[in-house]
Amino acid sequence: MESEILVALVALTAMEVVLGIDNLVFIAILTNRLPAEQRRSARFVGLGLAVLLRFVMLAGATWLLGLTWPLFEVLGMEVSGKDLILLGGGLFLIGKATVEIHHRVDPDAHEASSAADAARASYWPTVAQILLLDMVFSVDSILAAVALTREFWVIATAICIAVAAMLVSMDALSRFMERNPTVVMLALAFLVMIGMVLVAEGFGVHVPKDFVYAAMAFSVLVESLNLLASRAARRRRRARQDANPAGPTPSPAAAGTARP
Repeated sequence: MESEILVALVALTAMEVVLGIDNLVFIAILTNRLPAEQRRSARFVGLGLAVLLRFVMLAGATWLLGLTWPLFEVLGMEVSGKDLILLGGGLFLIGKATVEIHHRVDPDAHEASSAADAARASYWPTVAQILLLDMVFSVDSILAAVALTREFWVIATAICIAVAAMLVSMDALSRFMERNPTVVMLALAFLVMIGMVLVAEGFGVHVPKDFVYAAMAFSVLVESLNLLASRAARRRRRARQDANPAGPTPSPAAAGTARP
């Protein structure tokens, strides 16, 4: 029995950590819009409230399971509360990520967006968005956890470990994304893809998560190679500049033409 509980704890912790990657990326993008002195606090408060929300959802597991019951039908398709949550969260993610991508691709829009963010980015609306998206991401994970084990303390422990891992890595991830704009663009593309998966799930179309995360892992690998290649190119340029600080030596022909 103890071995079964241990296996369930390890499996749930791994699942919560993997599913938390989506949330982590979204929180990093959101909080990087805040003033520097507010970012860390917003992450801690947002994730802290998210943990409390997950515990409330876990305590109301019977109610949560009830979300899978059909509420009404549209064109012969049954629609449940869970479907509505996934559909709304997916559309929100797609819209938010698309606007961010547009602002980063269009220079004029990016400057206007940066100025607007400096004026309107506020603390509690950012925390509220973190909480809202965490609820959307948590529905499936908690339903899967309840199906795996009825030992609620095991699920609660897995949630705490996963959120602690997110808190430890959040600052480093945010700084890394600030230094590498291409990583932010990749993260926004991930959010569009995750939003589309949520919308598909809301319409009753099951998308295998293994394929989604395999695609994300491959994209991260390619982007890592691009970053390594860029750093190598910068090191080569610095080495050439250090070897010849005065600049390129003019050829004899060029020197001859330069004489009066």
